[in-house]
Amino acid sequence: MLPIKDNNPTTITPWVTYGLIAVNVIVFLLTVSLGPQSQFRVNLQYGAIPAVLFGNAQLPPQLAVFPPGFEFLSIFSAMFMHGGWMHIGGNMLYLWVFGNNVEDAMGHFRFLVFYLVCGVAAALGHGLLDTTSQIPMIGASGALAGVLGAYFLLFPKARVLVWFFWVFIFYVPAVAVLGLWIGMQFVNLSSGAEQGVAILAHIAGFFAGLALIPFFKYRYIPLWQGGPKQVPVFGVYRPGRKGNATNTTPPPWAAAYEAERAARRERMRRAGRGPWGRAGETNTDKSPWGRYQPPKPQPKPGVGVPKVTRLHPRDEPDDT
Repeated sequence: MLPIKDNNPTTITPWVTYGLIAVNVIVFLLTVSLGPQSQFRVNLQYGAIPAVLFGNAQLPPQLAVFPPGFEFLSIFSAMFMHGGWMHIGGNMLYLWVFGNNVEDAMGHFRFLVFYLVCGVAAALGHGLLDTTSQIPMIGASGALAGVLGAYFLLFPKARVLVWFFWVFIFYVPAVAVLGLWIGMQFVNLSSGAEQGVAILAHIAGFFAGLALIPFFKYRYIPLWQGGPKQVPVFGVYRPGRKGNATNTTPPPWAAAYEAERAARRERMRRAGRGPWGRAGETNTDKSPWGRYQPPKPQPKPGVGVPKVTRLHPRDEPDDT
C-alpha cells in the first residue's frame, strides 16, 4: 500500500519539509556518484554504529571524522544518508505526504527539533538491541517514523490516496494506512523477514513520535482530529461528484478541473447551446438544433375495453 497524497490542507508553507527532502536527495546523489569502495567508507565514517555510540569499539584513526567524545554526531549525519534508490524514494515519499501537516501543527523550528529528536530516539532504540554491533545504520526512516506517529495521533481520520497492489487507487483513512505500516514493522521484527533493515529503529521512532507530539504541537491543535470531509471514507474521487457529506468541496488537486468545468458550463448556459453545440460565447455560434430540449414523454396507451363505434348516428350522443 503506497501513499500518494492526503486530502488534509495546510495553512503554512512547509519549508522545513521541503528542506529536509532537498538535503536528503543532495546527499544521496553525492554518495551515489562515488565508487562502491568510497560509498562503503563513507557509510563507516558517517553512519551510526552502535558499538561506537555505546563505547564498545572505536573507528580507526584514518576513518574517524568526529573528534573523540563526539561520536554521537554520527546519529545526525546518518539521518541524511540512504543505501539505494528504493530506500530514499520510499522515505521521501512518506515525508512528502505526511510531513507538511505535522509541520503545520507545530511550526517550522519545533518541527525540525521534533524530527531530529525522533531520529535520535530511533538510533538509540536500534543500538540498544545489540550494543556491540559494528554495522552502520543509515537512513531517515527512524526520524520519518516519528513523523508518522505524530500524524497518527493528529489526523487519524484524514483520507490518504493510496496505490494498492500497483493496480487500485482509492482513499483510505490515515489510521488504517499508518496502523498497517507499524503493524508490518512488528511482523517483520518477529519473523526476521527483512534482514539488514533497522526495523527496531522504525518502531522506536514511531513511538517516540506518539509520545512527543503532545509537547511539540500548538496548544490549540487537538489530537485525534479528522481531515476535511471532501470524499467518503473509502472511495475514489470522481470529477463532478461531491461525495456523501453535505458540506463537501473538491480536493485541492481537483480544484482547477472543477473551476474549468464550471466555467465551461456557464459559457454554454449564456450562449443557449445544447450539450452537442460548438464552443463559443455568442448566440451566433449556437448548435444548428438550437437550445436542447428533452423529448416529451409519450402518453401510455389506455388499459381496458376499447370504445365501441356507434352504429346509429341518430342515437343519443352518449350511446356507445
